[in-house]
Amino acid sequence: MKLVLDAFWRAAAYCLHPRVIALSVLPLVLMVAASLGLGYLFWDRAVDAVNETLQGWSLVTTFFAWLERFDLAGLKSALAPLIIVFLATPVIVVVALLAVSVLMTPAMLHLVAQRRFPDLERRHGGSWWRGALVALAATAIALVAMVISIPLWVVPPLVLLIPPLIWGWLTYRVLSYDVLAEHASRDERRELIRRHRVPMLAMGVVAGLLGAAPSLVWVSGTMFAALAPVLVPAAIWIYTLVFAFAALWFAHFGLAALQALRLEREPPPPPVPEPAPFPSLERLPPP
Repeated sequence: MKLVLDAFWRAAAYCLHPRVIALSVLPLVLMVAASLGLGYLFWDRAVDAVNETLQGWSLVTTFFAWLERFDLAGLKSALAPLIIVFLATPVIVVVALLAVSVLMTPAMLHLVAQRRFPDLERRHGGSWWRGALVALAATAIALVAMVISIPLWVVPPLVLLIPPLIWGWLTYRVLSYDVLAEHASRDERRELIRRHRVPMLAMGVVAGLLGAAPSLVWVSGTMFAALAPVLVPAAIWIYTLVFAFAALWFAHFGLAALQALRLEREPPPPPVPEPAPFPSLERLPPP
């Protein structure tokens, strides 16, 4: 627990580093451009399609009539955008995580290693293509789990627990490989994940819970269309910073755990022998 908390505060401090803030701009620009472009091309059609689908359900039609009876007809127009946001949020989260993993994690890992672990040997137990395979496989499993678990979301406590657990597992799987791939050997990485699986999973779940906060900003962008050009990029940037913080948290934790593992396995270097004392003049033999 001490190692987890120490890495947490260090990651929070590193998020204020100018290099980390600058690195977060590139994923932000790419994701905002993609989101606004897709919204411009498909938003109206998506809203119309959802409204047509809702009007075909008698239960929803009864609900709309109930809203009009209580002068809440304005909520009817907000339901379709909310459903679209609800469906788009998992995609935004996954894309943000993958963007941070590809565009930010290597640079932030180098920053942590350079400033805190300059003497830690790099044994290159992983590769970028294996990391990509791990990320793609974990993402596919997480999306399938998300779709399967949707019926359970009607239970209020579960909707607050299931998505963070799924995103936490995904964050743990992707970042635990990325932060150890360069410095740890394959055996060291497997041993560290075996030892610290529970703390790493807990770190991923905390990151998943933090990732729920931008959803409120994201939804606000759909409720207040005039502020959407400001709120939507703000939500995406918060997503990016949350996963950047998670990457820094895993980097500090993983490299510190790797250093402790090597100190445990490898004997310390032999002590340097002290030089022999220089004989004093009183002990020198007479000439």
